Amino acid sequence: MNKLARMNSKSASIFLALLCFALPGVASAAAGGSDLSGHWVGVVSLVIFVLAYALVIAEEQLHMRKSKPVIVAAGIIWILVAIAYSQMGKSDVVADLFRHNLLEFAELFLFLLAAMTYINAMGERGVFNMLRSTLVSRGFSLRSVFWITGGLAFAISPVADNLTTALLMSTVVMAVGGSNHKFVAVSCINIVVAANAGGAFSPFGDITTLMVWQKGIIQFSGFFALLIPSLVNWLVPAVIMSFTLPKEQPEALKDETVLLHGAWVIVGMFILTISMTVIGHNTLHLPPVAGMMTGLGLLKFYGYYLKRREQRAYSTTGGGEMSGTALEVEKRNNAHFDIFKTLERAEWDTLMFFYGIILCVGGLGALGYLGLASSLMYGALGATSANVLVGLLSAIVDNIPVMFAVLTMLPDMDQGQWLLVTLTAGVGGSLLSIGSAAGVAVMGQARGIYTFFAHLKWSWAIMLGYAASIWTHFLVNAASFSGA
Repeated sequence: MNKLARMNSKSASIFLALLCFALPGVASAAAGGSDLSGHWVGVVSLVIFVLAYALVIAEEQLHMRKSKPVIVAAGIIWILVAIAYSQMGKSDVVADLFRHNLLEFAELFLFLLAAMTYINAMGERGVFNMLRSTLVSRGFSLRSVFWITGGLAFAISPVADNLTTALLMSTVVMAVGGSNHKFVAVSCINIVVAANAGGAFSPFGDITTLMVWQKGIIQFSGFFALLIPSLVNWLVPAVIMSFTLPKEQPEALKDETVLLHGAWVIVGMFILTISMTVIGHNTLHLPPVAGMMTGLGLLKFYGYYLKRREQRAYSTTGGGEMSGTALEVEKRNNAHFDIFKTLERAEWDTLMFFYGIILCVGGLGALGYLGLASSLMYGALGATSANVLVGLLSAIVDNIPVMFAVLTMLPDMDQGQWLLVTLTAGVGGSLLSIGSAAGVAVMGQARGIYTFFAHLKWSWAIMLGYAASIWTHFLVNAASFSGA
């Protein structure tokens, strides 16, 4: 590891340690947690979390999957929580707190699993190779592809969600970039920033905006006031990063692109699944995971049809008279479409990482860090400084528990400040690759190329965009602040 990397690692570790003392817990802690932040259990748990996160940051150097340290840390932290609560005669409370956090993970896990399976199925059918071929055949340069994928990520994430959008666009970038790792890394950073920014001005674009909308704090149309600040948040770092990219054409395709049977049907089913998820949540108040899992079930049915169709095609012709789709399947060692094989290719390390993070944060929340965060932030710093800090915390701890904490504190703020915290919580996670679900998922998608330190190299530019978006919000939405 070079000198710059060592300095970045040290700075990140110090930054993490300092901010973790203001770490918010989840909403459940407010309901049934106790203030044990000064107890030896709280201190030890916090140290364990910091050490585990240090191992996550050092994943690139240690070559150890990021899920391993946080899963172990989660188990140890909850053992300590159980010990502390047992000493207070509250053993029954621990199980309820743990199950609440486990439910949060289960919903996120199943949502991600369904999204990843659709992405993998579209890749298996050749959709992304075809998209790559289209981009190349139309003569787009690498710099043009950088802007096209970033723009699509910003435009799609308000309708879908930033995680799914980032996964989709990063797959396209990897297909286009090929062995040009520098282009892939910078484009993935651009996509993560664009997806997070795009999701910040729509109730459907990010879970945090959805929570604020459900709470009734900001009306549906009120979120669109963040469109211009969100656009600024993406464009500032995008313009800076674009100057490092050459105008050369992508590498030519070595193999003929084959779009297998059912490819566009799966794309249509994915769009239907997203629509079903949004409508079901908006009109029927069902959790988003309900729509995604229903869509996954439909994909399984269609996968059964594809598998039987390909089996019949091969058994009927013996492979000798096969053409088109069936012939291409035979070239793949007669591996017929299997939805469970597609499920196996999901990024399980990323999914398990979320388990560890949610349970770690939940355990720290049960130890009283929510109350500590409330007094340190909104009590001492004031609304503006606290809301800016929320964005910085979102870069280290997932923005979902951070926003949960803010909504549970329910500080007395005007519309402008609530819009500000919605913006910062949505885009603040872009400062680090581990700061958002989109970043973590793309790290798994582009393993070894888009890494923590590859993203950290451009954090200064993203920080400029973060500051510019806040300034823009105060400028264009001045009327929403009391006393303006």
